[in-house]
Parts: sequence; C-alpha cells; structure tokens
Amino acid sequence: MAIFKRAKKSEETLSIKDIVLPQHIGIIMDGNGRWAKKRGLPRTAGHTHGAQTFRKIARYCSDIGIKYLTVYAFSTENWKRPQKEVDAIMKLFKDYLIEAITDFKDDSIVVKFIGDRSVFSDQMRELIEKNEEESKDRDGMVLNIAMNYGGRDEIVHAVKNIADDVKTGKLDVNDITDKLLSDNMYTCGQPDPDLIIRPSGEYRTSNFLLWQSAYAEYCIMDVLWPDFKSEDLDRALIEFAKRNRRFGGV
Repeated sequence: MAIFKRAKKSEETLSIKDIVLPQHIGIIMDGNGRWAKKRGLPRTAGHTHGAQTFRKIARYCSDIGIKYLTVYAFSTENWKRPQKEVDAIMKLFKDYLIEAITDFKDDSIVVKFIGDRSVFSDQMRELIEKNEEESKDRDGMVLNIAMNYGGRDEIVHAVKNIADDVKTGKLDVNDITDKLLSDNMYTCGQPDPDLIIRPSGEYRTSNFLLWQSAYAEYCIMDVLWPDFKSEDLDRALIEFAKRNRRFGGV
C-alpha cells in the first residue's frame, strides 16, 4: 500500500469531472496532534484546525456529488488520551452539534452519528438526536460522524442484538447471514464504503468500519488532516478511479 504524495501540476492529467465517483467515502481524520507539534502548538490547536478542515471537506464532498461520507472523529480508544485533550475534543464536538443544527441546512446534508452514545451527557445526546431529527428529511449527502466508535465494538453490538432475537425466538440460528449482520450495523441501509482515505501516512485501519470495509480501496496520503484540501481529495478520487476492483473475482 503506497503513500500518495501531492502531484506537481504538470503530473495532473485527470480531473474529477472525468471519472466515476465512489458512492461512499470513509475518512480517518488523522494527524491533528502531529500538525500542532510541528508548529510548537498544543495538541488541542490541531483538533481545532482539524474541525475546520472537516467542515470544508464535508461540504466539498456534498458539492461534487458524493452520496455518503463517514468521518472518524473519536474512537472508543481515544478516551485513553490525556484528559485535557479529551475535554477539548468534547467541547469541539458540542460546539459542532450546536452549530450543525443550522450549519448544513443549506447544503441539504443528512447528519447521522454512529457509535455508542451512552457515554455522552444528556445534553450531548439531546443535541445528537436534534441534529438527526432536523436533517432526516433532507435529500443530499448522508454524513456519518463516528463518535465513540470502534469497529469491533460495532460488531459486538450487532451480534448481541442478533443473539437477543435468537433467544426470544424472533430469529433462528440458520437465519444469520452476512446481510443480517450488515442490517445490525450502525450504517444499516447504506452501501459499504468504496474508498477509505487516511491522511498522515499511517498504515493502520485503526478499528474503523471493520465489517463494512471488506472490499474498500484504501488510499494512504502524505498530508496531515488539518492541511488536507479539496485538491487532496481529488487526487484520492482519481487514484481510486484507476483501480480495478474485482471483489474476489478475476
């Protein structure tokens, strides 16, 4: 898996107008802390700039016609970070929830939150629900924001739901299929991601969409998330368009 570096202008031959876009993109928004460290700033500054990048890229994806975008904002493992950093991220999340009620209204973006919400305060859960309710009837891109999300945790959650149905007689063990598992994931009803982008140059999936990404294409990029621009997304989309997706066939 290669790291894709920013191309020189002379090397750019295709534009996104020339290609078929993926339906569903996942982005692991990585590199906020390193971005801040390189500049002698606290890690919290990196998260603030990363949040600004998120807003710009989400709108750009919507504008160019991406149908589904899932962004990895905070994992189930991120609680292990220093409390000051966690508190700063939660404040950014709360600020976003307040703004997003109207923030994406003119963009027709449907906002969904995936992950375990039980750990959040009553106020945060109310804001999450209000965002989803306010945006549910929009007809634009679906934006999934993964907060307190982990791919393994999601699979366990789905298995428990199915086990309960088997226990109560709603399901027979023989009814369990991969489709049934998919129907019990947070992304139920959505296509699996075609492309997962990881800025920052790291080669890890980091517990992101483990079930859904079975046949996703990965693009590892050499730019830290706060510096990520629409041009970087374009080159990932163009690289994706060049790949031959066989889904296990020939």
